[in-house]
Amino acid sequence: MIDFHCHLDLYPNARDVYAGAVKKNAFTWLVTTSPRAYEASSRVLGSDPKVLITPGLHPEIVHDRFHELELLLEQVGPAKAVGEVGLDGSRRFQRSYELQRKVFVSTIERCHQLGGRALSIHSRQAVGDVLSALKSYPDYGVAVLHWFTGTGAELKSAVEAGCWFSIGPAAFNSAAGKALAKKLPKDRVVPESDGPFAQVDGVSVLPWSLDMTAALLSDSWGLPATEVQERLKENSRQLLTLIGYQVDIP
Repeated sequence: MIDFHCHLDLYPNARDVYAGAVKKNAFTWLVTTSPRAYEASSRVLGSDPKVLITPGLHPEIVHDRFHELELLLEQVGPAKAVGEVGLDGSRRFQRSYELQRKVFVSTIERCHQLGGRALSIHSRQAVGDVLSALKSYPDYGVAVLHWFTGTGAELKSAVEAGCWFSIGPAAFNSAAGKALAKKLPKDRVVPESDGPFAQVDGVSVLPWSLDMTAALLSDSWGLPATEVQERLKENSRQLLTLIGYQVDIP
């Protein structure tokens, strides 16, 4: 199993889910929501090569955690990747948008200065600004747009910009999500759970949801589930090579 975007540290039984991910998954990208959370998760959950824990500053909490920006920029230095970061242009978070932009642009600039990092990026109702920031620092690394919900035109722009896309079962909860999944570039899609926040039928998606994602994409793409699963595995190998992270995906 593989998971390119999971808040593994935020499950109520985080230690148990972490142990399950180590046992069941070839690779899990544990994205954190703040620099302090990154420190705590790295300390409490320990270290295993199958789990990549990365520093981040989620746009939804920037209004409370903006003071942690400098710590984030320090943490990016030795990190293989960064996440979760990005922009949220929805009405609920409009008041913090300029602070979000400062955090995101500063992070992209830092990645650019360091020669590039992989980033797991939140882009809800802010795809244009996300792509503009990435374009400003062309050597930032690799962008993985998680749970992409933009328009068809924005998807085309993101594809042209070289972005990757991580998608999980909860993305198929809506008709719009199903329609967008059909248009995703098949050679740049990797699986995610986005658990515990993402839910299906009221239950949090777990990090070992690859089979469920493959089955849902199979319906969207009109391909056998086994073929989709192999495609997701090959995409994952390619993306991990770009990140510079070595794990064996059978």
